[in-house]
Amino acid sequence: MSTVLIVVIVVVVILLGALVLALTRGRRVAAERRRDRELSRRREQAVTEHREAAEARTGRADEAEHRARLASAVAERERAEARLHEERAVAHEQGLNDDELMPDEERPAGREPATAEAEVEAGGRNGDR
Repeated sequence: MSTVLIVVIVVVVILLGALVLALTRGRRVAAERRRDRELSRRREQAVTEHREAAEARTGRADEAEHRARLASAVAERERAEARLHEERAVAHEQGLNDDELMPDEERPAGREPATAEAEVEAGGRNGDR
């Protein structure tokens, strides 16, 4: 009977050892799966944050481009007005706009002073210098 008892004890010890190994391995697998899920969640969070940042920067870039186009248009208008004033100065230097400087009663008949719009149109037809 002692031999049977020894065999039973050995079998029980082997089964307990196998059970402990299986549980340990199962815990390692579960821990690895938890780490993988956590890593996946962090990746998704990082992707979301980067995409949101990219969208925000794209929006700011679009706004900056709009402001730049507006500033460019304002600068072009200022240059055009500067050219208009320069052309008026040249016309006055050459005596071509003396009728603008005379009082209404002294102007020759049928002559109206040149308007800014007429000068712009004339400049557009003649081309820029």
